[in-house]
Order: sequence, then C-alpha cells, then structure tokens
Amino acid sequence: MSVPQRIAVTGASGLIGTALIGHLKSEGHTVQKLVRRPVVSADEVSWDPRTGNVDLAPLEGVDAVIHLAGANVGDKRWTKKYRAEILNSRLLGTTAIAHAVSELKPQVFISSSAIGWYGETGNRAVTENDRPGDDFLAAVCKEWEAAADIASHSRTVKIRTGLVLDPTGGALGKMLPLFRFGLGGKLGNGKQWWSWITLHDQIRAICYLLEKQIEGPVNLTAPNPATNQEFTSALARAMHRPALFPVPSFALKIALGGFSTEILGSKKVIPQKLSDAGFVFDYPHIAPALSALIDEQ
Repeated sequence: MSVPQRIAVTGASGLIGTALIGHLKSEGHTVQKLVRRPVVSADEVSWDPRTGNVDLAPLEGVDAVIHLAGANVGDKRWTKKYRAEILNSRLLGTTAIAHAVSELKPQVFISSSAIGWYGETGNRAVTENDRPGDDFLAAVCKEWEAAADIASHSRTVKIRTGLVLDPTGGALGKMLPLFRFGLGGKLGNGKQWWSWITLHDQIRAICYLLEKQIEGPVNLTAPNPATNQEFTSALARAMHRPALFPVPSFALKIALGGFSTEILGSKKVIPQKLSDAGFVFDYPHIAPALSALIDEQ
C-alpha cells in the first residue's frame, strides 16, 4: 500500500496478528490494536466482545478494520464447554466489531473465517463458490460469516484461512519438536488433503485485499494443497530426519477428541478469487515452503 493508512486490528497478539502488525508498521501505516485488557499504551483501544462494547472515539476516521480475534480451535479438547467458547468467541466478537464498523464506516472491513466452512471435501477441490459443509466447524463458520455481514457501508472481505505455517507457532510449531527427534510421520492414512499457506503469504494476501476491490469470501490457501503424507514427507526432508512413526487414527481421536476430525479430515481448497485477481504466491508448493521455513530457524 503506497498511501499510509490508519488500520485497527483485533487479535493483535496472535500468530497472524503479531506478524501483520509488524509488517503494516514497516510499510508506514498507523496501527491501533483492540485489546480486551486495560489499555496501557497510546496505540491500544478497549473492546469487550462479551458485552459488545467497542471504544469508538479513538477509532474515528480509521481507514480499515481487520478482525482476527477468536479462540484457537486446536488448543483444547472439544468438550461441550469449549465448543461453546469456539462459537461464542467468534459470534460475539464479530458481531461487536461489525456493529462498530457500521458506525465507523472504514473503507474496508476484513474479517476472519476459515476453510472449516467447506466441511469434509475428500478429493474434491472447492472454491469460494462452493456450499458450506455440515459439521461443527462449518456451522461455526456460517454463523461467523453471517455476523460479519452485519457491517454496512464498507467493503467486507471474509478470509477463509487454511493451515498457516510458521516455525514459531501454530500446527507447524507443534510438529517440529517431534520431527526434530525423528519421531514424526503421517497422521492417519496420510491421504487427507491439507490446505495450507505460509505466514509470509498470509500477510501478503491480507495486505493485497486491503488494496484490491475484492469482497465477500476469499480463500487464503496456497494454490497447491498437499496430502498429509506429502506434507510430512516434505517436512522430514527439510529437517533431514526420517518420517518413520505414523500416528494411527485411533490414537489421534483419543488424544485430540473432536479436533481430530480436522487433522484426519480432508479439505482440498483452491484460492480462486486471489488467483483471478492476479495475486502471486511466493510459496505455492509445499516442499520449497517448508525448506524455506526450516532454513529461517
């Protein structure tokens, strides 16, 4: 973005939020972080997703709002209580921010969603035009995106994010210690499709969407999904380690509960809108992406 803008961001302390804010500041933009704790610096703004309160005064005249906040789906077992937290953290937070966007009228509102929208796709490739699935996360994503649609007067983009890869956190960060000790391997039968994107390209894509006149759902995944076996084999090669210890499906179900369906399930998602708009991924293929990420460590 050539012209400096003032951009408000929720979820600022997360993996994506931290990297995004650093990049935006390096490009000369002013970033205001929406925080749920007491404000401690001039660049912070108070909000409370549970009550719907957003301190609008410091945000008057903001050019863009990027909403990334929400409970991590992989942090805990999916008990009935945590399923409710997953849904409510997205539904309540997005509703609050969308109402704020309607008042503030920024040029663009970018709101998180996820490829969980599509449910189980098997070997079938899906794009933004495909219908939602019928499992728990698909239901969450439908309500999540509907809440974002409350926003009016602004171009609204709903980013359906895949598996974000970075060695400092997320799924890859959790896998690295196992592979480092030669204990890694495919998960389940390894045939399930994983739709992934490097954190580097995730940030580039979000910034691209700030500028381009694109709206509605946008898949933030690399153009070449990989099977789990391809992924784990490429990771083992990048780390110069064997991938000899496959994890059977039943063990994942015992260890992860409901979240195991996301690890063992198959989502073959294509970023059609980004490709049609001319966005070029720096890392379109899994093996070079993982090699670059491991080399960065």
